Order: sequence, then C-alpha cells, then structure tokens
Amino acid sequence: MNSVNRATAIGFISIVLWGMLALLTSLTNGKIPPFQMLAMTFAIAFLLMLGNWLRQGKTGLEYTRQPVLAWLLGVGGLFGYHFLYFLAMAHAPVVEVSLISYLWPLLIVLFSALLPGEQLSKFHLIGAVLALVGCWVLIGGGSSGFSSNYLTGYLAALACAFLWSSYSVASRLVKQVPTDAVGWFCGVTAVLGLSCHLLWETTVWPADWVEWLGVIGLGLGPVGIAFFTWDYGVKHGNLQLLGVLSYAAPLISVVMLILAGKAEPTLSVLFACLAIVGGAFIAGQSKKSR
Repeated sequence: MNSVNRATAIGFISIVLWGMLALLTSLTNGKIPPFQMLAMTFAIAFLLMLGNWLRQGKTGLEYTRQPVLAWLLGVGGLFGYHFLYFLAMAHAPVVEVSLISYLWPLLIVLFSALLPGEQLSKFHLIGAVLALVGCWVLIGGGSSGFSSNYLTGYLAALACAFLWSSYSVASRLVKQVPTDAVGWFCGVTAVLGLSCHLLWETTVWPADWVEWLGVIGLGLGPVGIAFFTWDYGVKHGNLQLLGVLSYAAPLISVVMLILAGKAEPTLSVLFACLAIVGGAFIAGQSKKSR
C-alpha cells in the first residue's frame, strides 16, 4: 500500500467513526445541552491526545507553535462547523438541516480541483452525485418539504457544508502541520464550547453510567480519533475519494442503528447502500483511467 492509499484508509476511519455518532448520541438520551456536549467531548479529545504526548515523554507544547493560518483553519473548522450546525438545528427541522449540511462531501470533491496538482475527473463527479442521491434518499424519508419559514436554519446548514468542505480542502495547504496540533485545536474548541454553554445553557450532567458511556464514547471516537485521522487523511490521502466515501457515514449510522434494534431495515436503506457503494466504486476508477 503506497503512502496516499494508506493515508486515504486512515481518513476512512473517521467516516466509520462518524457513522457511530447517532448510536452513541442515543445513549445520552438527548438531555445534555449541545454546547455542553461540545465542551465535554472535545475536552475528552484533547485529553486523548495529551495522553499520547505524555506516553511519548512530551508535554505537547511544541505543537502550539503553528502558522496563524493553521490555527484559524483548525479552530474555525472544528468550532465554527459545530456552532453553525447547532444554529441550524435551532431554526429548522433536523431532516432538512441534515440534507443541506451533507452537501459537504460533494463540495470537497469540487473544491479539491482548485488545489495545486489536483484535477477533477468525471469519475469523481459522477460518483459524488450518485452517492449524494443515495444519502438524500436515506436521510430524506422524514422530510415534510422545505419551507421559507426556516430560511435562517437552511442558510446556517449551507454555511456548515461550505465551512467543513473548505476546512478539509484548505488543510492540504498546511499539510506540514502535524496532526498532533489538532489536539490543541480540540482544546480551544472545548473552551469556546464551554464559554457558549455558560452564556446560553443550563448544565445537565449525565444521569447514569449509560449516558456517561455515550459521552465518553463520543469524545474518544467521532469527536476524538475521527478528527485526528481526518486531518491526516485530507492532508496526505486521495481527497476526492475521501469526499465520496464520506457519504458512507449516514449509511453506516443507519446500519448500526438497525443492528442495535433502534431502526428498521427498509428499501430506502438498500437503495442508499447501492448508490453510495456504487458512487464510491465509480470514483475509485479515476486513477485507473489515467
């Protein structure tokens, strides 16, 4: 396996972990305020990286000396995305917010063509659109249609898509910044999340060990390891293919909920599976055609 394929595989770990987001969130019973959850989970992510530094005999302070652009991208991407997502969820129905915000994988494919040495092939574009259709079929089952009453939420969700795709693609411009620095970005995001929580929310602690398991699981996986592996993947892997593969996250999420007995298998899930896997397969043909 060459270095690009290896980095792409590492990036795909993030997509699998993001697929666990719904199941782990369900363990918390949705009682914890969003910014409190943001602060708690990103604090766990920071502690996870801190443990890695201490294991290596380091303090991690050496990773704070990064270009201003890297700090703006890191903190802006992690905190900015979640801030806009929570704003969207507060002003529009969850299904429509999910449909709009999940434009980010397609935007990654499109924006990546702007990077030096990258080019957009028809296979990437066809694969991304096919996977997007599958994703929308999967998520859109409960949609009651778009309404102008929720315009603020829709715009915030669209901003989410542009922000996360821009963060992912622009990370390639600071590929020399080590993934360890993301630990500090997570730490700052936790502090900002705590600040928003103290300003606007009432603290609600997990009620039992199951809810704590959900919070810790989120901090270690979808919020912790996932952002570290994503950073490495988008900096060193096949960015276009990762963009298409990202549509597997909601599919993995639904499959895990089905296996856990929290959702029912349907024809829409089967169609979404075929569309997303087919889209990834088509996108994967790009290099073979060159």
